[in-house]
Amino acid sequence: MVMSTSWSELQLHADTDSRYDGVVYVSNRQEYIAGSGALLFDGRAILTAAHVVRHAPSGDIEVRFETAAGVVWRKATQVIIDPSYDATNSLHDAALIILDQPAPAAADRYHLYRSNDELGKTFTMVGYGDIGTGTTGAMSQSTPYRHDAQNTFDTTATQLKNALESAMAWTPHGDMTLVADFDDGSVAHDALGRLMGLYNTGLGAAEGLIAPGDSGGPAFINGQIAGVASYVTSLAKAGITPDVTPYRTDASFGEIAAWTRVSNEQQFIDQALRQSWTDAPHAPAQVKTVITEGNAGQITTAWFLVNYSGTVTADQPVEVKYTTLDGTATAGQDYIATQGTLVFYPGEQAVPIPVEIIGDDIPESNETFYLKIYDPVGGTFPDGATELIGMRTIQDNDAAL
Repeated sequence: MVMSTSWSELQLHADTDSRYDGVVYVSNRQEYIAGSGALLFDGRAILTAAHVVRHAPSGDIEVRFETAAGVVWRKATQVIIDPSYDATNSLHDAALIILDQPAPAAADRYHLYRSNDELGKTFTMVGYGDIGTGTTGAMSQSTPYRHDAQNTFDTTATQLKNALESAMAWTPHGDMTLVADFDDGSVAHDALGRLMGLYNTGLGAAEGLIAPGDSGGPAFINGQIAGVASYVTSLAKAGITPDVTPYRTDASFGEIAAWTRVSNEQQFIDQALRQSWTDAPHAPAQVKTVITEGNAGQITTAWFLVNYSGTVTADQPVEVKYTTLDGTATAGQDYIATQGTLVFYPGEQAVPIPVEIIGDDIPESNETFYLKIYDPVGGTFPDGATELIGMRTIQDNDAAL
Protein backbone atom coordinates (compact mmCIF):
# COMPACT_ATOMS: atom_id res chain seq x y z
CA MET A 1 0.00 0.00 0.00
CA VAL A 2 1.39 3.38 -1.01
CA MET A 3 0.33 6.43 0.98
CA SER A 4 0.39 10.18 0.41
CA THR A 5 2.37 10.62 3.65
CA SER A 6 5.00 8.60 5.50
CA TRP A 7 4.48 4.85 5.23
CA SER A 8 5.50 4.46 8.90
CA GLU A 9 2.36 6.36 9.89
CA LEU A 10 0.35 4.04 7.65
CA GLN A 11 1.86 0.96 9.26
CA LEU A 12 0.98 2.18 12.75
CA HIS A 13 -2.59 2.93 11.73
CA ALA A 14 -3.30 -0.41 10.04
CA ASP A 15 -1.65 -2.68 12.57
CA THR A 16 -3.69 -1.26 15.45
CA ASP A 17 -7.08 -1.19 13.67
CA SER A 18 -9.00 -4.31 14.72
CA ARG A 19 -11.66 -3.73 12.05
CA TYR A 20 -9.31 -5.34 9.57
CA ASP A 21 -8.38 -8.50 11.51
CA GLY A 22 -10.17 -10.48 8.82
CA VAL A 23 -7.87 -9.20 6.05
CA VAL A 24 -5.26 -11.89 5.46
CA TYR A 25 -1.88 -12.44 3.86
CA VAL A 26 -2.16 -15.00 1.04
CA SER A 27 0.89 -17.15 0.25
CA ASN A 28 1.10 -18.96 -3.10
CA ARG A 29 4.08 -21.28 -2.63
CA GLN A 30 3.72 -22.78 -6.11
CA GLU A 31 4.59 -19.49 -7.84
CA TYR A 32 6.44 -17.78 -4.97
CA ILE A 33 3.99 -14.89 -5.02
CA ALA A 34 1.92 -13.30 -2.29
CA GLY A 35 -1.28 -11.35 -2.15
CA SER A 36 -4.06 -10.39 0.19
CA GLY A 37 -7.64 -11.43 0.83
CA ALA A 38 -10.65 -11.00 3.11
CA LEU A 39 -12.51 -13.48 5.27
CA LEU A 40 -16.13 -13.87 4.24
CA PHE A 41 -19.15 -14.07 6.51
CA ASP A 42 -19.17 -17.86 6.81
CA GLY A 43 -15.76 -17.90 8.52
CA ARG A 44 -14.48 -20.58 6.13
CA ALA A 45 -13.63 -18.78 2.88
CA ILE A 46 -11.28 -16.02 1.72
CA LEU A 47 -12.18 -13.71 -1.17
CA THR A 48 -9.10 -12.81 -3.22
CA ALA A 49 -8.05 -12.12 -6.81
CA ALA A 50 -8.00 -14.94 -9.35
CA HIS A 51 -4.54 -13.96 -10.62
CA VAL A 52 -3.05 -14.53 -7.14
CA VAL A 53 -4.03 -18.20 -6.95
CA ARG A 54 -5.06 -19.43 -10.40
CA HIS A 55 -1.96 -21.50 -11.24
CA ALA A 56 -1.43 -23.13 -7.84
CA PRO A 57 -2.99 -26.31 -6.47
CA SER A 58 -4.95 -25.71 -3.28
CA GLY A 59 -2.28 -27.51 -1.24
CA ASP A 60 0.19 -24.73 -2.05
CA ILE A 61 -2.06 -21.93 -0.80
CA GLU A 62 -1.95 -20.74 2.82
CA VAL A 63 -3.34 -17.65 4.54
CA ARG A 64 -2.15 -15.85 7.65
CA PHE A 65 -4.46 -14.20 10.18
CA GLU A 66 -3.10 -11.52 12.49
CA THR A 67 -5.46 -10.65 15.34
CA ALA A 68 -5.20 -9.49 18.92
CA ALA A 69 -5.14 -13.18 19.85
CA GLY A 70 -1.99 -13.78 17.79
CA VAL A 71 -0.89 -15.10 14.40
CA VAL A 72 -2.61 -18.15 12.94
CA TRP A 73 -2.09 -19.91 9.59
CA ARG A 74 -4.78 -21.79 7.71
CA LYS A 75 -4.34 -24.05 4.68
CA ALA A 76 -6.57 -24.19 1.64
CA THR A 77 -8.54 -27.31 0.76
CA GLN A 78 -10.04 -25.83 -2.41
CA VAL A 79 -9.54 -22.84 -4.69
CA ILE A 80 -12.53 -21.70 -6.76
CA ILE A 81 -11.77 -19.35 -9.66
CA ASP A 82 -14.55 -17.32 -11.23
CA PRO A 83 -15.19 -19.34 -14.42
CA SER A 84 -15.56 -16.06 -16.36
CA TYR A 85 -12.08 -14.83 -15.39
CA ASP A 86 -10.44 -13.08 -18.36
CA ALA A 87 -6.74 -12.48 -17.67
CA THR A 88 -6.21 -10.58 -20.92
CA ASN A 89 -8.76 -7.89 -20.09
CA SER A 90 -8.57 -8.21 -16.28
CA LEU A 91 -12.26 -9.08 -15.92
CA HIS A 92 -13.88 -11.19 -13.20
CA ASP A 93 -10.57 -11.24 -11.32
CA ALA A 94 -12.00 -13.02 -8.28
CA ALA A 95 -11.51 -16.33 -6.49
CA LEU A 96 -12.43 -18.07 -3.24
CA ILE A 97 -9.98 -19.92 -1.01
CA ILE A 98 -11.82 -22.54 1.05
CA LEU A 99 -10.04 -23.10 4.36
CA ASP A 100 -9.24 -26.44 5.98
CA GLN A 101 -10.86 -25.29 9.22
CA PRO A 102 -12.79 -22.24 10.43
CA ALA A 103 -10.93 -18.98 10.88
CA PRO A 104 -10.05 -17.84 14.40
CA ALA A 105 -13.01 -16.40 16.28
CA ALA A 106 -11.07 -13.14 16.78
CA ALA A 107 -10.93 -12.48 13.02
CA ASP A 108 -13.54 -10.17 11.52
CA ARG A 109 -15.99 -11.63 9.02
CA TYR A 110 -17.17 -9.48 6.11
CA HIS A 111 -20.30 -9.28 4.01
CA LEU A 112 -20.59 -8.12 0.41
CA TYR A 113 -21.47 -4.62 -0.76
CA ARG A 114 -24.33 -5.52 -3.09
CA SER A 115 -25.46 -2.11 -4.39
CA ASN A 116 -24.11 -0.84 -7.72
CA ASP A 117 -23.83 2.77 -6.50
CA GLU A 118 -20.08 2.65 -5.74
CA LEU A 119 -19.01 5.50 -8.03
CA GLY A 120 -18.30 8.69 -6.12
CA LYS A 121 -18.01 6.86 -2.80
CA THR A 122 -14.93 6.90 -0.58
CA PHE A 123 -13.58 3.45 0.24
CA THR A 124 -10.90 1.94 2.45
CA MET A 125 -8.42 -0.44 0.84
CA VAL A 126 -6.52 -2.92 3.01
CA GLY A 127 -3.68 -5.27 2.16
CA TYR A 128 -0.18 -6.62 2.76
CA GLY A 129 1.51 -5.01 -0.24
CA ASP A 130 4.67 -3.03 -0.75
CA ILE A 131 5.05 0.29 1.02
CA GLY A 132 6.03 3.78 -0.02
CA THR A 133 4.79 7.29 -0.66
CA GLY A 134 3.11 8.81 -3.67
CA THR A 135 6.25 10.72 -4.57
CA THR A 136 8.65 7.75 -4.51
CA GLY A 137 6.28 4.93 -5.40
CA ALA A 138 6.23 1.44 -3.92
CA MET A 139 9.25 -0.15 -2.30
CA SER A 140 9.39 -3.82 -1.30
CA GLN A 141 9.22 -4.74 2.38
CA SER A 142 11.03 -7.74 3.83
CA THR A 143 8.24 -8.47 6.30
CA PRO A 144 4.70 -7.87 5.03
CA TYR A 145 2.49 -5.76 7.28
CA ARG A 146 -1.19 -5.01 6.95
CA HIS A 147 -1.83 -1.45 5.77
CA ASP A 148 -4.86 0.59 4.86
CA ALA A 149 -5.57 3.79 2.94
CA GLN A 150 -8.52 5.58 1.38
CA ASN A 151 -9.53 6.66 -2.09
CA THR A 152 -12.65 7.34 -4.16
CA PHE A 153 -14.13 5.18 -6.90
CA ASP A 154 -14.20 7.66 -9.79
CA THR A 155 -15.27 5.56 -12.78
CA THR A 156 -15.18 2.10 -14.31
CA ALA A 157 -12.50 0.58 -16.52
CA THR A 158 -15.05 0.40 -19.32
CA GLN A 159 -15.64 4.15 -19.23
CA LEU A 160 -11.88 4.71 -19.04
CA LYS A 161 -11.41 2.59 -22.16
CA ASN A 162 -14.12 4.56 -23.97
CA ALA A 163 -12.24 7.77 -23.20
CA LEU A 164 -8.74 6.53 -24.06
CA GLU A 165 -9.56 4.17 -26.94
CA SER A 166 -6.31 2.79 -28.40
CA ALA A 167 -4.21 4.46 -25.69
CA MET A 168 -5.46 1.67 -23.42
CA ALA A 169 -4.34 -1.73 -24.70
CA TRP A 170 -6.97 -3.95 -23.07
CA THR A 171 -10.77 -3.96 -23.33
CA PRO A 172 -12.59 -4.19 -19.99
CA HIS A 173 -16.23 -4.29 -21.06
CA GLY A 174 -19.42 -4.31 -19.00
CA ASP A 175 -18.51 -1.84 -16.22
CA MET A 176 -17.26 -4.81 -14.17
CA THR A 177 -14.16 -3.08 -12.81
CA LEU A 178 -14.01 -0.05 -10.51
CA VAL A 179 -11.24 2.52 -10.98
CA ALA A 180 -9.55 5.15 -8.80
CA ASP A 181 -6.50 7.36 -9.33
CA PHE A 182 -3.80 8.47 -6.90
CA ASP A 183 -4.05 12.22 -6.34
CA ASP A 184 -1.58 14.54 -4.66
CA GLY A 185 -3.91 17.55 -4.58
CA SER A 186 -2.71 19.02 -7.86
CA VAL A 187 -4.45 19.12 -11.22
CA ALA A 188 -1.19 18.12 -12.92
CA HIS A 189 -1.27 14.64 -11.33
CA ASP A 190 -5.04 14.15 -11.37
CA ALA A 191 -4.99 11.26 -13.84
CA LEU A 192 -8.71 10.78 -14.37
CA GLY A 193 -9.24 14.53 -14.44
CA ARG A 194 -6.72 15.08 -17.21
CA LEU A 195 -7.52 11.90 -19.15
CA MET A 196 -11.32 11.88 -18.79
CA GLY A 197 -12.39 15.24 -17.38
CA LEU A 198 -13.30 13.66 -14.02
CA TYR A 199 -11.51 16.22 -11.87
CA ASN A 200 -11.07 15.31 -8.21
CA THR A 201 -7.80 16.16 -6.50
CA GLY A 202 -8.15 13.59 -3.75
CA LEU A 203 -8.46 13.07 -0.02
CA GLY A 204 -5.22 14.66 1.13
CA ALA A 205 -3.05 12.70 3.56
CA ALA A 206 -5.58 9.84 3.76
CA GLU A 207 -5.31 9.01 0.05
CA GLY A 208 -3.38 5.95 -1.09
CA LEU A 209 -3.13 3.27 -3.77
CA ILE A 210 -2.61 -0.47 -3.93
CA ALA A 211 0.84 -1.87 -4.74
CA PRO A 212 2.34 -5.33 -5.41
CA GLY A 213 1.18 -7.70 -2.66
CA ASP A 214 -2.15 -5.90 -2.21
CA SER A 215 -3.72 -7.91 -5.05
CA GLY A 216 -6.84 -9.65 -3.80
CA GLY A 217 -7.22 -7.26 -0.88
CA PRO A 218 -10.63 -5.76 -0.13
CA ALA A 219 -11.96 -2.28 -0.78
CA PHE A 220 -14.54 -1.54 1.91
CA ILE A 221 -17.59 0.70 1.72
CA ASN A 222 -19.44 0.90 5.03
CA GLY A 223 -17.53 -2.12 6.30
CA GLN A 224 -18.61 -4.33 3.39
CA ILE A 225 -16.43 -5.62 0.53
CA ALA A 226 -17.11 -3.52 -2.56
CA GLY A 227 -13.98 -4.35 -4.56
CA VAL A 228 -11.14 -6.85 -4.91
CA ALA A 229 -7.74 -5.30 -5.73
CA SER A 230 -6.74 -6.27 -9.26
CA TYR A 231 -4.04 -4.09 -10.86
CA VAL A 232 -2.21 -0.74 -11.08
CA THR A 233 -1.41 1.01 -14.36
CA SER A 234 0.13 4.20 -15.72
CA LEU A 235 -1.78 5.72 -18.63
CA ALA A 236 -1.20 8.68 -20.95
CA LYS A 237 -2.55 10.06 -24.21
CA ALA A 238 -1.71 12.82 -26.70
CA GLY A 239 1.04 14.36 -24.61
CA ILE A 240 -0.94 14.12 -21.33
CA THR A 241 1.18 12.28 -18.76
CA PRO A 242 -0.19 12.58 -15.20
CA ASP A 243 2.22 10.04 -13.62
CA VAL A 244 5.02 11.56 -11.52
CA THR A 245 7.19 8.58 -12.58
CA PRO A 246 6.09 8.27 -16.22
CA TYR A 247 8.56 5.58 -17.24
CA ARG A 248 7.56 2.98 -14.68
CA THR A 249 4.42 1.69 -12.93
CA ASP A 250 5.06 1.88 -9.21
CA ALA A 251 1.82 3.09 -7.55
CA SER A 252 3.01 6.70 -7.48
CA PHE A 253 0.95 9.88 -7.79
CA GLY A 254 -0.85 10.07 -11.13
CA GLU A 255 -1.30 6.33 -11.52
CA ILE A 256 -4.56 4.41 -11.68
CA ALA A 257 -5.73 1.24 -9.92
CA ALA A 258 -8.59 -1.15 -10.56
CA TRP A 259 -10.76 -3.35 -8.36
CA THR A 260 -13.06 -6.18 -9.42
CA ARG A 261 -16.59 -4.97 -8.75
CA VAL A 262 -18.13 -7.18 -6.05
CA SER A 263 -21.71 -6.12 -6.80
CA ASN A 264 -21.13 -7.71 -10.22
CA GLU A 265 -19.50 -10.82 -8.69
CA GLN A 266 -22.04 -11.52 -5.97
CA GLN A 267 -23.75 -14.45 -7.71
CA PHE A 268 -20.43 -16.22 -8.29
CA ILE A 269 -19.37 -15.59 -4.68
CA ASP A 270 -22.69 -16.61 -3.10
CA GLN A 271 -23.13 -19.78 -5.13
CA ALA A 272 -19.49 -20.86 -4.81
CA LEU A 273 -19.79 -20.47 -1.04
CA ARG A 274 -23.01 -22.48 -0.93
CA GLN A 275 -21.45 -25.28 -2.96
CA SER A 276 -18.54 -25.41 -0.52
CA TRP A 277 -20.85 -25.91 2.49
CA THR A 278 -20.88 -29.70 2.43
CA ASP A 279 -22.48 -29.93 5.89
CA ALA A 280 -25.31 -27.45 5.20
CA PRO A 281 -28.95 -28.60 5.18
CA HIS A 282 -30.90 -28.50 1.92
CA ALA A 283 -34.33 -29.46 3.23
CA PRO A 284 -36.24 -28.60 6.44
CA ALA A 285 -35.93 -32.16 7.72
CA GLN A 286 -32.13 -31.82 7.70
CA VAL A 287 -32.06 -28.73 9.93
CA LYS A 288 -30.72 -29.25 13.46
CA THR A 289 -32.09 -26.89 16.09
CA VAL A 290 -29.72 -28.06 18.85
CA ILE A 291 -25.96 -27.71 18.29
CA THR A 292 -23.27 -29.14 20.55
CA GLU A 293 -21.00 -26.35 21.71
CA GLY A 294 -17.53 -27.79 21.16
CA ASN A 295 -14.33 -27.33 23.17
CA ALA A 296 -12.26 -24.20 23.69
CA GLY A 297 -10.74 -23.07 20.40
CA GLN A 298 -13.27 -24.99 18.33
CA ILE A 299 -15.89 -23.41 16.08
CA THR A 300 -18.95 -25.30 14.94
CA THR A 301 -21.81 -24.12 12.75
CA ALA A 302 -25.52 -23.70 13.38
CA TRP A 303 -27.55 -23.66 10.19
CA PHE A 304 -30.77 -21.87 9.34
CA LEU A 305 -32.61 -22.62 6.10
CA VAL A 306 -34.68 -20.06 4.21
CA ASN A 307 -37.23 -21.48 1.77
CA TYR A 308 -38.90 -19.71 -1.17
CA SER A 309 -41.98 -21.27 -2.75
CA GLY A 310 -41.99 -19.20 -5.95
CA THR A 311 -39.84 -19.21 -9.08
CA VAL A 312 -36.76 -17.02 -9.23
CA THR A 313 -35.92 -15.38 -12.56
CA ALA A 314 -32.84 -13.45 -13.59
CA ASP A 315 -34.75 -10.16 -13.91
CA GLN A 316 -36.71 -10.48 -10.65
CA PRO A 317 -34.46 -10.49 -7.57
CA VAL A 318 -35.61 -12.34 -4.47
CA GLU A 319 -33.81 -11.49 -1.27
CA VAL A 320 -34.18 -11.01 2.48
CA LYS A 321 -32.10 -9.33 5.14
CA TYR A 322 -31.10 -11.24 8.26
CA THR A 323 -29.47 -10.61 11.63
CA THR A 324 -28.65 -12.63 14.74
CA LEU A 325 -30.13 -11.73 18.12
CA ASP A 326 -29.04 -12.71 21.61
CA GLY A 327 -31.21 -14.97 23.71
CA THR A 328 -29.47 -16.40 26.74
CA ALA A 329 -26.37 -16.77 24.52
CA THR A 330 -24.16 -13.72 24.03
CA ALA A 331 -22.72 -12.65 20.67
CA GLY A 332 -18.91 -12.59 20.69
CA GLN A 333 -18.81 -15.00 23.60
CA ASP A 334 -21.04 -17.91 22.64
CA TYR A 335 -21.54 -17.31 18.92
CA ILE A 336 -20.32 -14.92 16.21
CA ALA A 337 -22.92 -12.31 15.30
CA THR A 338 -23.79 -11.89 11.64
CA GLN A 339 -25.96 -9.50 9.66
CA GLY A 340 -26.37 -9.54 5.90
CA THR A 341 -28.51 -10.09 2.83
CA LEU A 342 -29.48 -13.46 1.41
CA VAL A 343 -30.14 -13.56 -2.34
CA PHE A 344 -31.96 -16.32 -4.20
CA TYR A 345 -30.77 -17.02 -7.74
CA PRO A 346 -32.59 -18.85 -10.55
CA GLY A 347 -33.08 -22.50 -9.64
CA GLU A 348 -32.73 -21.94 -5.88
CA GLN A 349 -35.60 -22.50 -3.46
CA ALA A 350 -33.83 -23.35 -0.19
CA VAL A 351 -30.73 -21.41 0.88
CA PRO A 352 -28.81 -21.98 4.15
CA ILE A 353 -27.42 -19.29 6.46
CA PRO A 354 -24.47 -20.24 8.72
CA VAL A 355 -23.91 -18.92 12.23
CA GLU A 356 -20.68 -19.89 13.97
CA ILE A 357 -20.70 -21.25 17.52
CA ILE A 358 -17.70 -20.53 19.77
CA GLY A 359 -16.61 -23.47 21.91
CA ASP A 360 -15.34 -23.30 25.48
CA ASP A 361 -14.50 -25.54 28.45
CA ILE A 362 -16.77 -23.80 30.96
CA PRO A 363 -19.65 -25.83 32.45
CA GLU A 364 -22.84 -23.84 31.93
CA SER A 365 -26.49 -24.18 31.07
CA ASN A 366 -27.69 -24.65 27.52
CA GLU A 367 -28.12 -21.29 25.78
CA THR A 368 -30.21 -19.91 22.95
CA PHE A 369 -29.91 -17.31 20.21
CA TYR A 370 -32.08 -16.23 17.28
CA LEU A 371 -31.92 -15.37 13.60
CA LYS A 372 -34.39 -12.78 12.33
CA ILE A 373 -35.14 -12.42 8.61
CA TYR A 374 -36.93 -9.32 7.38
CA ASP A 375 -37.40 -6.85 4.50
CA PRO A 376 -38.28 -9.38 1.78
CA VAL A 377 -37.83 -8.28 -1.83
CA GLY A 378 -39.58 -10.15 -4.65
CA GLY A 379 -41.75 -12.18 -2.27
CA THR A 380 -43.71 -12.03 0.97
CA PHE A 381 -43.71 -13.87 4.27
CA PRO A 382 -46.61 -16.19 5.17
CA ASP A 383 -49.75 -14.71 6.70
CA GLY A 384 -48.64 -11.14 6.11
CA ALA A 385 -45.79 -11.34 8.63
CA THR A 386 -43.12 -8.60 8.48
CA GLU A 387 -40.38 -10.78 9.94
CA LEU A 388 -39.61 -14.40 10.77
CA ILE A 389 -37.49 -15.58 13.70
CA GLY A 390 -35.80 -18.93 14.24
CA MET A 391 -34.14 -20.15 17.44
CA ARG A 392 -31.14 -22.39 18.00
CA THR A 393 -29.99 -24.01 21.24
CA ILE A 394 -26.29 -24.33 22.05
CA GLN A 395 -25.95 -27.53 24.07
CA ASP A 396 -23.19 -27.41 26.66
CA ASN A 397 -20.77 -30.35 26.59
CA ASP A 398 -18.59 -29.43 29.59
CA ALA A 399 -18.92 -31.54 32.74
CA ALA A 400 -18.83 -29.80 36.11
CA LEU A 401 -15.87 -30.80 38.28
